[in-house]
Amino acid sequence: MQDLIEIRWHGRGGQGAKTASLLLADAAFNTGKYIQGFPEYGPERMGAPITAYNRISNNPITIHSNIYEPDYVVVVDDTLLESVDVTAGLKETGAIIINTTRDNNYLQNVLHGYSGNIYKIDARKVSMETLRKIFSKYTNACCCCKGKRNYV
Repeated sequence: MQDLIEIRWHGRGGQGAKTASLLLADAAFNTGKYIQGFPEYGPERMGAPITAYNRISNNPITIHSNIYEPDYVVVVDDTLLESVDVTAGLKETGAIIINTTRDNNYLQNVLHGYSGNIYKIDARKVSMETLRKIFSKYTNACCCCKGKRNYV
């Protein structure tokens, strides 16, 4: 499927990564796209690492599995960078969006030499600037969907 876009989300239980992936699926569906949005859980508890997925296409989607070679990766919690290989399978032609205030040298080291596009966003700052409040459960994920990005 040439027009298929695959996205993998990394976050922790309760941060809104699953919700953001479902919101993205809803938005794509409302524009006439075929979509899939689904989570994968480890231990089901607050703070445990979770992975969520999206597939978006102009054609019916017949694949029903996890996403192993995503076009895009969104990292909601930068503490996962040291414990989860978030770039595993990520296409060099794709991009990774990370909610972080960490410096670029740190990111290059923890991303195992990934040479594709890397974008950073400070979702807490975006939340404070736009909403004047931090809604911890959803701020990170929702700001990653629509916030300001800085190219690394």
